[in-house]
Amino acid sequence: MASFGSVTQTPLGTIQIDDREIRITLHTAHDGVEYVGRLFFAESDWTNSGIPDRGVIPGRTSDDVLALARDLRPDELHQRYRRANAEKRRYHGLRQVTLELLAKVRYQNRVAVGMRKGLLDPAAGQHELDLTEGQMVALVRQMKSVAGVEG
Repeated sequence: MASFGSVTQTPLGTIQIDDREIRITLHTAHDGVEYVGRLFFAESDWTNSGIPDRGVIPGRTSDDVLALARDLRPDELHQRYRRANAEKRRYHGLRQVTLELLAKVRYQNRVAVGMRKGLLDPAAGQHELDLTEGQMVALVRQMKSVAGVEG
């Protein structure tokens, strides 16, 4: 698994729904307590990550999350797709950038708390804060190009 706070994307395959092929991807990250996975559903011609399932798949390790996701039966995947589609957002690009920005905010806060409690080396922590700030600025700049774009 990549470093704390990053998201791993694992393709799980496809399902057929209403004569459409739907790609399924598992996005897994560590939230500070456990690994949490979320399924994303995208039609074959979509270029973005797709529609997120609101339910999460928790585990002690990223492998646990992956195993639980792979154990989902086709009818369960169909139900999760229908739930996600019923709650889908119209502006997927903006939502994805917003989720990434929120993840960076949470990570930056964890680093700052670790520094203040003396758990992280001050120089290394400051480097992480600066790096994360730069990534956040880049995401904010990206928002302008995806705002108002459906799909």
